[in-house]
Formats: sequence, structure tokens, C-alpha cells
Amino acid sequence: MNNDIAEGKWKQMLGKAKTAWGELTDDELTKAEGRADKLAGLIQERYGKTREEAVREVQRFFDANRNL
Repeated sequence: MNNDIAEGKWKQMLGKAKTAWGELTDDELTKAEGRADKLAGLIQERYGKTREEAVREVQRFFDANRNL
């Protein structure tokens, strides 16, 4: 899913994102604005994942939720 689509649907996806990444705060998720790069950076930092792992995780999340 490209970033523009994700940003447009981000408010709908927030609940699922909170479930997927419970250690991220509501404020952090809101500030990510559905931007894959920002979200991956937060996940990388909070969960101690590599950049590549975080990017793949975000891509899978967006792909799984593209029909919202």
C-alpha cells in the first residue's frame, strides 16, 4: 500500500495498529499519520527490531488492512 493510501485510511486503521503494536502510545500512532517510514521507525525503536524487520512488518500490516 502506498503512503498516500495509508495516510487517507490511517484513522480507520488506528484501532488495529494499537492492537498490533500495543507498546506504542496513542500519541505516537497519531503522529505517524499512516506514514510507513515513521511507523517503521517507531517500531524499530520500541521493539528493538532491525529497520528491515520493521519495514516488512508495516508493509504486512498495510497489505492486510488495505480494504478498510
